[in-house]
Amino acid sequence: MIGKRIGAFLCHCGGNISDYVDEEKVRAAVEKESGVAVAKTFLFACSEASQEEMIRTIREEKLDGIVIASCSPKLHLDTFRAMARRSGINRYMYTQVNVREQCSWAHRHEREEATEKAIRLVRAGVAHSRLGVPLTDLRIETTPAALVVGAGVAGMRAALALSDMGIAVYLVEQAARVGGRVPAWGKMFPNDREGAEIVDTLLQAIRRRENITLFTGAEVVEKRGSVGDFSVKVRAADGTEEIALRVGAIVVATGFDPYLPAAGEFGYGAPGVVTLPEFRELLPAAEGKLRYRDREVRNIVYIYCVGSRQAAAKENPRPNLYCSRYCCTAAVHTALLAAGVDAGVNQYHLYRDMRTYGKNEILFEEAGRKGSVFLRYPDDAPPVVERPGGELLVRVRDVLLGGEEIGIPADLVVLVTGMAPRENANLVNVLKLPVGAGGFFNEIHPKLRPVETMIDGVFISGAAQGPKTLAESVASSLAAVSKGAALLLKGYVDLSPLVAKVDTEACAWCGECGNACPYDGAVERVRQGGKEVAYVHPALCKGCGGCVPVCPAEAVGLEGYTNDQVKAMIDALVREIV
Repeated sequence: MIGKRIGAFLCHCGGNISDYVDEEKVRAAVEKESGVAVAKTFLFACSEASQEEMIRTIREEKLDGIVIASCSPKLHLDTFRAMARRSGINRYMYTQVNVREQCSWAHRHEREEATEKAIRLVRAGVAHSRLGVPLTDLRIETTPAALVVGAGVAGMRAALALSDMGIAVYLVEQAARVGGRVPAWGKMFPNDREGAEIVDTLLQAIRRRENITLFTGAEVVEKRGSVGDFSVKVRAADGTEEIALRVGAIVVATGFDPYLPAAGEFGYGAPGVVTLPEFRELLPAAEGKLRYRDREVRNIVYIYCVGSRQAAAKENPRPNLYCSRYCCTAAVHTALLAAGVDAGVNQYHLYRDMRTYGKNEILFEEAGRKGSVFLRYPDDAPPVVERPGGELLVRVRDVLLGGEEIGIPADLVVLVTGMAPRENANLVNVLKLPVGAGGFFNEIHPKLRPVETMIDGVFISGAAQGPKTLAESVASSLAAVSKGAALLLKGYVDLSPLVAKVDTEACAWCGECGNACPYDGAVERVRQGGKEVAYVHPALCKGCGGCVPVCPAEAVGLEGYTNDQVKAMIDALVREIV
């Protein structure tokens, strides 16, 4: 756009950029670019003081576009867009250039080359801003109801929190009973409350809420629409009935499956080798003495990290590489419960790394005081379970004893199994949920957007997202509630206008854009002006741009990143520096 006045603001990032890039040289070069009215540097552009100075400059210089060269847009895109709005210019007339991750950090020992690259990157940002046009957020009214999938403790707690805020809740559980796996866990740390008691307390509270509808033995089979206005179908387990619901947000809390060892893994399948959940079921029935298959148990050996942090092998080509987090605490707490039943039992814990973090450290110390023996084995030499003469024997190399091999006779071997992702293929297909490398549902960003998914209005929580303790699961479910409720209570949601747009004059539906689109329903074939053309649903499009290059007629463009803008950016990048 001819005559546009652009401000270029360069961030030192406290040395993260300026230590490796000559920012004064970048500023001087960018200042000469066509359309740039002012160029300045800041120690921390994201600080409130720097933002106020930029706002003052924007107003005094009557700028109508700004370029900020700083860190990744993942960190401060919204920060600077809000600053642009406060200054009085359109928030989409702001361009962020990443010179930290993409330049200074990538070229720490090449200051001259990094400086030249920074100049080119900022010039491209200026070219983008020069052809930018003001855009308006897409506003969608929201339906004041939420769907919670999964009625374990995390799901029930989410439903109650939404109910407390006056939001109608539909709670859908695939099993015939609520509570997930918690009712079978018995006493739980830190207050030794029975799992069944916790679940019953939550269930009674749900039954008292008029705005919570509970479906058991049911599953979600269809989802249409977009954030703020989803149309969902729930089917009863017998398949005889489908119920249509309209909700504005969806919270997924489908839990996990316990890892099931393969036959022979650490002796599993042989008499006397059980998993931790199986051992927990023995404890409530024990009175004074621990018994297994009518034999008194005197020596228990716990083997940690079964199903977690595994090494790839021929028989296990897709190992679980993650740490399940809760297992160490669960095993140590179980040892304390066992000691409470039979103080004379000997308990040996074979571990790789002890992760009883936070307040759970109390359990580890108490277990040691009550006789538990902890032996650390190396990563490359896991324990071996044998049966010489028909009796269990566990051999292990103890790192704390200089790698000496020890043989421990055992009446019972307890495999401390981790969490595995639950089989949710149908739900993944219906909700289009993103799945991470470990098989659990994937958030957008673990720190900045920890419960949000790429599907606007669909949030993940609890152990469906990854291994968590019960307290952590509830915390994440409440985080998902806060995000969902923020959308619903406001009555509307504003979506980014940076979406694909079709030139219907040039389009003659070929379907290539629909094939390239990764978001279900975002591209649709419609009839317009006597011919079939592509239509992009703004609320479903994510602006990824995958449809743009595949169009043979160049009929698809991306708002905010038009073909003209991209070409201008390329020209700015390759132009010689003088």
